[in-house]
Amino acid sequence: KTKCSGVGTRLRYWLTLASGMLECLCFSGVVFGYASLVFVLKEDGYFSQLCVTVPGINSTLNSTDCSRQDEQFSLVFTITSFVCNVLNLVNGYIFDQFGTMATRLMAISLYTTGTLLVAFSSAELLCPALSCIAVGGILLLMTNVQVGNLFATHRSTIITLYNGAFDSSSAVFFVIKVLYEQGISLRTSFVVLSFCSIIHLVRTFLLMPKSHIPYHLPEYYTYGLNCGKGNANCAKQSERTGGTAVTVSLEPTGGDKTSPAPEQGMVSFWSCVLSRFFMWHLLWFSIMQLRHFLFIGTLNSMLSRLANRDSNLVSQYTNAFAVSQLCGVLCAPWNGLIMDRHKGKPLAAGETEQEADLHSSYLSLFLTSLQCLLFSMCASIPLLPLQYLTFILQVLNRAFLYGGNAAFISIAFPAYHFGKLYGLMMSMSAVISLLQYPFFTLISGALGGDPLVLDIALTLVTLLVFIHPIDIFIYCRKLARLRENYTKTEATNDSILVTHPTF
Repeated sequence: KTKCSGVGTRLRYWLTLASGMLECLCFSGVVFGYASLVFVLKEDGYFSQLCVTVPGINSTLNSTDCSRQDEQFSLVFTITSFVCNVLNLVNGYIFDQFGTMATRLMAISLYTTGTLLVAFSSAELLCPALSCIAVGGILLLMTNVQVGNLFATHRSTIITLYNGAFDSSSAVFFVIKVLYEQGISLRTSFVVLSFCSIIHLVRTFLLMPKSHIPYHLPEYYTYGLNCGKGNANCAKQSERTGGTAVTVSLEPTGGDKTSPAPEQGMVSFWSCVLSRFFMWHLLWFSIMQLRHFLFIGTLNSMLSRLANRDSNLVSQYTNAFAVSQLCGVLCAPWNGLIMDRHKGKPLAAGETEQEADLHSSYLSLFLTSLQCLLFSMCASIPLLPLQYLTFILQVLNRAFLYGGNAAFISIAFPAYHFGKLYGLMMSMSAVISLLQYPFFTLISGALGGDPLVLDIALTLVTLLVFIHPIDIFIYCRKLARLRENYTKTEATNDSILVTHPTF
């Protein structure tokens, strides 16, 4: 045994897990607290020149129409969310190709640039500033997802926990809003966020690998800079193993036959992309993400309309929404526990570990779909007190959605394609998310500010997301029947694997 083994290694694993949790909770998804930031930006006069005075009728008091200001804020969020997601394809390639350290250094640079731009620039640079923060944050999350590989029996739980922390980090902008109301300027808050990049740097060099964390872990696997000069071979061996993750994988081919792998048994990237699992998962994720983006991007204007422009009431509901986002980190592990519920139980005859993981995933996918349907229905009802329930359903569904997305990709496809597939999923769904801005224009224009018709239409479209969990369920049932038939005929496990249904 070497110095890299034993208690010190396990302690390092736990420190990586805890520090990654704090990183995701405090930094990775702050832009999704946009509704709280909009409140502060309006107070600071961002885009105030777009508000116009509407003369009163019959000598009544004049009123102010800020619909164009709301539209501009919605456009900023649309562009930010699009840039964040569409660049994930490039980000995923960088992560797979160059490893954790290079990806994190790029993330920290972008994040620091964004926070400094918000602190020291004007409204004209708000969009690129938030885009830098969003992209940097999602990169931090991407590099942290692999931490689940350190704890194999709780892998999905940790992945969903980190994604729940990503959701809850949107409350950071709520904290900034509260501090602003107490006299702390927006500039001061973002300068503090900039200085926190020092923490990210320390963690990058001490508690994260240079390449990747493999699944499954080799014995005495370690990482970081302080493995010891006398034990350099251990660190090198660990990093080499971490760079080529080994996984047992079903072959997600797009054809009717099982084709040989292109390189030394490895499943090709494009066979994963063209598989039906990936396509249905893309539809499932894109529809629900669009619903959430549209809700977040139009929340301030929706609350203003339902509260009759009462700023105190709008602030109250905005605070309630922001506080509800803190619960994301509490909701997400439920999804992970659902996906990990089979861990530790004996596998069925001829069943692989990945097949068991896939079988456990369909319940998670179904519950996520059901939550989104209920959330969309509540959001469609123009009743202000009901929005408290909408907030609860939104944070629950969002925690399940993002955690389930990352966990499903890690289960259904080979680990060596995770970064690229995760990035491609986010990038392609970003194209769909661009619909949020024309939808907002439709609401403020042809629909006269009443989104009821559009909300009903989106609720009906949400029914399509149930196709994905049903497809997984049918696939797993077919696989179970195949195993049962081969068991009856005393076939070998190898023959069962050869005749697996294709994705």
